[in-house]
Amino acid sequence: MSAPFWVLASDAPVALARFYSQVLNVPVESKGGVQQLTLSAGQQLAIYQPSKQRPQPAQHGRLALCLPSANLERSLEQALAQGASALEAIRQESFGREVWIEDPEGNRLLLLEWAQ
Repeated sequence: MSAPFWVLASDAPVALARFYSQVLNVPVESKGGVQQLTLSAGQQLAIYQPSKQRPQPAQHGRLALCLPSANLERSLEQALAQGASALEAIRQESFGREVWIEDPEGNRLLLLEWAQ
């Protein structure tokens, strides 16, 4: 059995994979139209275009991709330069600092800088 991985439906998977590749500084591999990025510890993010017979509308739920950062301001600046939108200002929490953003297709994700 294969390890679990993240999957993200996209209207433009190549462009969205390029966004995540730039933000995460990892390469993209295309496999049968699915764009795959290998994250830390071998985790995978697969970005694909859903079937036109069963479309996947963008959703705002409680499950989100979290991208850890060693420098939150730099990560936010880089994401914004790649087409993301900030949903709020950077916020201090007991566990560290965080900011919620939307990728270029409106998917919510969390940038997180853990407390030292």
